[in-house]
Amino acid sequence: MLTACIDGLAIRPDGVYVDGTFGRGGHSAAILAALGPAGRLIAMDRDSQAVAVAQGWSDPRFGVVWGRFSDIGDVLDSLNLKCVDGVLLDLGVSSPQLDDPARGFSFRSDGPLDMRMDPAHGQSAREWLQQASESDIAEALKNYGEERFAVPIAKAIAARCRELGAEAFRTTGELAALVAGVVRSRQKKPEVGKDPATRTFQALRILVNQELEELALVLDRVVDRLCPGARLVVMGFHSIEDRMVKQFMSRESGQQARRDPITGARVHDTPPRLRTVARVLPDAQEVAANPRSRSAVLRIAQRI
Repeated sequence: MLTACIDGLAIRPDGVYVDGTFGRGGHSAAILAALGPAGRLIAMDRDSQAVAVAQGWSDPRFGVVWGRFSDIGDVLDSLNLKCVDGVLLDLGVSSPQLDDPARGFSFRSDGPLDMRMDPAHGQSAREWLQQASESDIAEALKNYGEERFAVPIAKAIAARCRELGAEAFRTTGELAALVAGVVRSRQKKPEVGKDPATRTFQALRILVNQELEELALVLDRVVDRLCPGARLVVMGFHSIEDRMVKQFMSRESGQQARRDPITGARVHDTPPRLRTVARVLPDAQEVAANPRSRSAVLRIAQRI
């Protein structure tokens, strides 16, 4: 989806842009390639490993700041920027985070059950599971993972914690195996191409990193920092966050405004701030080249 993201930003050679998730710099490199000598790119990331990589870049048009999505206003204020010409938000985890077993994001390779995008702050997934109640676990799996077997999985997790205490869930493999056992014992037919632990790991990752709270905050704050005509490009990977982005863009573009009972025309109590531009899904060629893109949904809006 790299090309779609860059096309969605409609980059001006002399514009100022924000890449909200540097990762390992794929999007940032493409933005810089489209910018001219007077252009500028500010990258952000809450992962110190990603920031360390970005700090090794020497392009004078480029700068990186450690921070969460919700810090975007403070970051721009610190750089004396009232507004920018485009913001790209690539939600969820990056490939380097998924591919490193030591980060604890993946159920496919064994590692410590951590899942923090910023390992220096907050509780790890393991720490949260060991102190959470059975009902808290079930609620998290249902709300953040849309897991239909949330209650029996939560029961099994809580039982393991009672049995092993501080020794429970030292690794991702232990949790993945427990969840798979619960799910497979209740499924009438296995889901093709989806690991039974997928939804549980998604839910814990979202909870530990407060991803939905961060998304809500950045969406609320970013519109006022877009210059007229600037683009907001958001790429999500699951239905929960995409629903939030869709509803936000719909609301800010006035599509949810009340209608005149006689004419049927929308009546705007406040002027719309965005114009929806496009919704882009990966095509078969994209999915073949990058299987992780199969669930991606890219939404693009423009500041009015």
